[in-house]
Amino acid sequence: MAVAPFGLASVFTDARFPAVPTLVIVVTTSLYLYGVQRLRSRGDAWSWARVAAWLTGELVLAAALVSGLEAYDTTLFGVHMVQHMLLSMVAPVFLALGAPVTLALRTLPSRPRRGLLSVLHSRVARVVTFPAIPWLLFVGSPFALYFSGWYGATLDNRTLHDLLHLHFVIVGCLFFWPIIGVDPIPGKVSHPFRVLMLFATMPFHAFLGVAIMTVDESGKGLIAPTRYLPLIGRADAVFQQQVGGGLIWASGDIVGLLFIGVAVVQWMQASEREAAREDRRLDRLEAAENLP
Repeated sequence: MAVAPFGLASVFTDARFPAVPTLVIVVTTSLYLYGVQRLRSRGDAWSWARVAAWLTGELVLAAALVSGLEAYDTTLFGVHMVQHMLLSMVAPVFLALGAPVTLALRTLPSRPRRGLLSVLHSRVARVVTFPAIPWLLFVGSPFALYFSGWYGATLDNRTLHDLLHLHFVIVGCLFFWPIIGVDPIPGKVSHPFRVLMLFATMPFHAFLGVAIMTVDESGKGLIAPTRYLPLIGRADAVFQQQVGGGLIWASGDIVGLLFIGVAVVQWMQASEREAAREDRRLDRLEAAENLP
């Protein structure tokens, strides 16, 4: 079966609207905007920057899951890798900057709010967000995915395919939300350690990219050959895998450096806020000492 050529226009002309991802995107966007409207209707402020960040995250999810990328992600490995990066690295960061947990805590009725707080303070949440676990999942699961039968199984099973997308998003959120996000969630560590965690991911993206690119013209080292060879032939399958490996290598380094920049800026801002609080404390002590 011949595969139609993929180009930039294909992202729009070959858009699909799978039921589950489309419904999730519509519902989560609507709930967020409803929460913002409810907050503002009672006179409380909510940053438009957070709204923009959340909507950007939803647009990234839409680009990955309902555009032409979704139409080609099981036939072109390079397209799949773009989708992988969007779901695991880009969307979670923008969603985190939208502060949805903070919004929920400020707008939910008392009983659901208590339920959300109990989840955030639960032992399971503390274990799952313990820094080593999200880091290991973020770094290790791609190796398990592409160098086992897991990835090949997702290409022919729609349920596994959707679960893989969900896995990308959840692991990305578990890793990035405590580092970049502003919500009061467990798993937060000191700013220097956040920067260190981000730096520590970069070599592994390079190792993964090189390992994926290590495929020769005979097809040795090809991921899921029984899927790709009948659809696009050996030469194109090899080329697509080399493109995909290069993408995860380059994007991992470039996006990683951007995230490190964001984490450093947040570190500086936190230091400035702490210095301002200390100045105010000292001023109060000095004023109290000067009282008659």
